[in-house]
Amino acid sequence: MSLELIEKRLSFGGEQCKYRHYSEVLQCDMTFSIYLPSNKDEKKIPLIWWLSGLTCTDDNFSQKSGFQRLAEKYQVAVMIPDTSPRGEHVADDEAWDLGQGAGFYLNATQDPWAKHYHMYTYIVNELTAIASTLVPNFSGQESIMGHSMGGHGALVIGMKNKERFKAISAFSPILSPSRVPWGKKAFSTYLGEDQASWKEWDSSELIKEVGMPPIHITQGTEDNFYPEQLDETYFLQNAKENNEVNYEKVEGYDHSYFFIASFLEDHFAFHVKYLR
Repeated sequence: MSLELIEKRLSFGGEQCKYRHYSEVLQCDMTFSIYLPSNKDEKKIPLIWWLSGLTCTDDNFSQKSGFQRLAEKYQVAVMIPDTSPRGEHVADDEAWDLGQGAGFYLNATQDPWAKHYHMYTYIVNELTAIASTLVPNFSGQESIMGHSMGGHGALVIGMKNKERFKAISAFSPILSPSRVPWGKKAFSTYLGEDQASWKEWDSSELIKEVGMPPIHITQGTEDNFYPEQLDETYFLQNAKENNEVNYEKVEGYDHSYFFIASFLEDHFAFHVKYLR
């Protein structure tokens, strides 16, 4: 498999890189971004995954959040996938919350989506193999975080691979997709009408299993999607057996990258605590 380096820029001493490659899993060309810290002391470097929200690409987090300062401070690599398969031959929808830019980090089973929409396998297998070749002195330690739809993805991927990911965090995540409009629309389209199959991709169902990694969630009270799309009630009810779940509301913050940037250092410190 060949990787094409599209961009490489210095940021806080480390390298912010953007690559293009052909995905065998998704059957299309894909881009992703990765930050590699300077590692002047030649130590083992852990990896944090960031999953973005609806309509985003890998550029949103890398260009808007300022995370590079923290990644360099803590000497961690950060991998940022795109949010869906892409291309003229890839199924799409006119709505912004379905199709390209809205892959929901699952493996679709319904046509025409089943041909390309396998973001879960793409991240957990294919992109993971690539990441391991790009991070110098990779420690093998990983954690995962995300925003909104990406918060949903981080929770689902982290909990379905609980032996692999040391910690999970999320900003404004879709916690109960089977119960809210965004999730119902996506799940019925990608997975079909049998709601029993939805449970595999719903963090409120997955959290019932004990022994999950530590989880940290931050939600703004002035988020215009809260609580309709982002209600926490059912998730927290089912998380009672998991003492490692911390859910915090912050007064006055919305759904934007201003909110993410405000609390990103808290999330990085949380991850580093379990990665070291």
